[in-house]
Amino acid sequence: MTSGLDALLTALYVFIDDHVAPCRRIGRPPKLTDAELLCLAVAQVLLGFPSARQWNRFAHARLGHLFRYLPQQSAYNKRLNASGPLISHVIEALAQQVPTWHDDLRLIDSTPLPCAASRETVKHSDLAGHAGYGYCRSHSRYFWGFRLYLLTTAEGMPVSWCLANPKPGEREVMTALLERDHRLVRAGQVILADKGFAGKEFEAFITERLEGHLVRPDRKDEPTRHGRLARCRQWIEAVFDTLKGQLSLEQHGGRTPAGVFARTGQRLLALAAAIWHNWATGAEAKRSLIAYDH
Repeated sequence: MTSGLDALLTALYVFIDDHVAPCRRIGRPPKLTDAELLCLAVAQVLLGFPSARQWNRFAHARLGHLFRYLPQQSAYNKRLNASGPLISHVIEALAQQVPTWHDDLRLIDSTPLPCAASRETVKHSDLAGHAGYGYCRSHSRYFWGFRLYLLTTAEGMPVSWCLANPKPGEREVMTALLERDHRLVRAGQVILADKGFAGKEFEAFITERLEGHLVRPDRKDEPTRHGRLARCRQWIEAVFDTLKGQLSLEQHGGRTPAGVFARTGQRLLALAAAIWHNWATGAEAKRSLIAYDH
């Protein structure tokens, strides 16, 4: 294998076509297969086109040699918004192919995912009843939208994820996520978290239900156990920084619950595909996107 966007998309297409079953549909098969759709979605994110209109123009002008058929903007948006479950399935399949899948370390954390910036947008949004107001401590600001909860390997490969209203506590949502996907956490694994996941019930869940070990920075009001863990905690923060800074997570453009879910998954799939391909090509920095963003 060689690096580069063309090589990544070709390898990803072959992997999805060989290992992931297509969505069942009634009627005539679509001109753009599921594998081609996800490759097109990954290319959009890696090349830095949050706007579907701009991406449609660019794809028809520059990517015709990679795809036998390119849909118009409305058809592409409709297919992409409905592809959330398929994207999650592909991310999990890719995660199982990297060497760190067998490691004894997993990272967990959450980050805000804003969906509106004005009160008028909030009042008329189709996300009403699903999204909500929350507070981001790291930026000292309120936001309206969701929180993204993420479980990754040490180098940032997404393993499991979900979106939730910001009002429930982090421990409650992460417990539900890990309970749902408990098969993705093996006995004896170390779950590295931050202070927001401090709590006897959550630690008991990790220890007794998952048979793992919760490691987090010590709070000021408890005995010393693990220390500050500042350097280790930067690993998951760097993953969120990549998603927001290079993969335009906060410019997802979703307007419905299914759309936000699929477009968040689109960013996570792009990250997972890059890490998977970097492992396959022997790249030194596994989370680097430099070879694919131009």
